[in-house]
Amino acid sequence: MSFRIGQGYDVHQFADNRPLILGGVTIPFPKGLLGHSDADVLTHAIMDAILGALCLGSLGDHFPDTSPQFKDSDSMLLLDEVCRLMRNRDYEIVNIDTTVVTEQPKLKPFIDPIRRSISERLSISFEDVSVKATTSELMGFVGREEGMAVHAVVLLNKR
Repeated sequence: MSFRIGQGYDVHQFADNRPLILGGVTIPFPKGLLGHSDADVLTHAIMDAILGALCLGSLGDHFPDTSPQFKDSDSMLLLDEVCRLMRNRDYEIVNIDTTVVTEQPKLKPFIDPIRRSISERLSISFEDVSVKATTSELMGFVGREEGMAVHAVVLLNKR
């Protein structure tokens, strides 16, 4: 066995007139996240963790926010591309652990649908995808409800 661990982090600020998408699931909330793509901060952190485990740089190296090609991109399609890179190197995902940091919205009702969306997209077991939510105890930009952050850890194994 050949294991690789990757850690990812992403942050986006809230914006009006945008959908809030986490792990491919649209969350009903008055604000979405600002970004060049659909700003799915959770999927971005997962992609960054996979790329990190493979020593392939960062999300911005593969999908630069200066490229018109990725404007308003569906992050789940970008995740498909990151997984193609992973599979081409004969790795597979063992498990994913993520933490979404936000004061609002409360994510508890959406955790299982998000986990299901990610597990189905990655063709891995629901039990191998962890999504947790926490607050920043009213501190910093998250505490002021200016945006959202996500931490992700991914364990890969050589097939």
